[in-house]
Amino acid sequence: MKIQRPPGLIAIVLYKSFVASLLTVTSIALLLALKNHQALANFSESYLLESKIKIVEFLLDKVLSIQPKTLLFSGLAAGIYAALTAVEAVGLWYEKGWATILVLVLVGISIPPEIYELFQGVTVLKLAVFVANVAMLWYLLHHLPKHGK
Repeated sequence: MKIQRPPGLIAIVLYKSFVASLLTVTSIALLLALKNHQALANFSESYLLESKIKIVEFLLDKVLSIQPKTLLFSGLAAGIYAALTAVEAVGLWYEKGWATILVLVLVGISIPPEIYELFQGVTVLKLAVFVANVAMLWYLLHHLPKHGK
C-alpha cells in the first residue's frame, strides 16, 4: 500500500534535500580550496586569467583572502550541517516525530538571526529563505499532531 504524504510535507522534504545538496557542494568546494590553496594562488597569478574571465578571478580573490583555518572550519561546519539537514529530510519523509521536533528546533533557532540579517539589508535570497523557514515552521506547528506520531 502506497503512503499518501501531504503536499506541504513533500515541499519541506524537497526544500531540505535541496539545502542539504547545496551545503554538501559548498563543503566540498571549501575543503578542496583548502587542499589546493597554493595551486589556486599560483593559478590566480598566471597569465591565463589575465582579464579573460572576470568572475573566476573575482571568486579566486575571495577564496584566497580567506585564512586556511577559516576554510577548514567553514568546510567542516557546512558538511556537518549538510548531514544534519539530510537526516531531517529523511526523517520527515518517513514522518518520524523526532524529525519534526528537530526541524522545529533548528528552524526556530535560525529565525532571529534571519530577522537581524533582513534588518542589515534585504535581498531576494534572504527574504526567500526567511519566508520559506517561517512557512515551514507554521506548517509543522499546525500539523504536529498529524506528523508527530
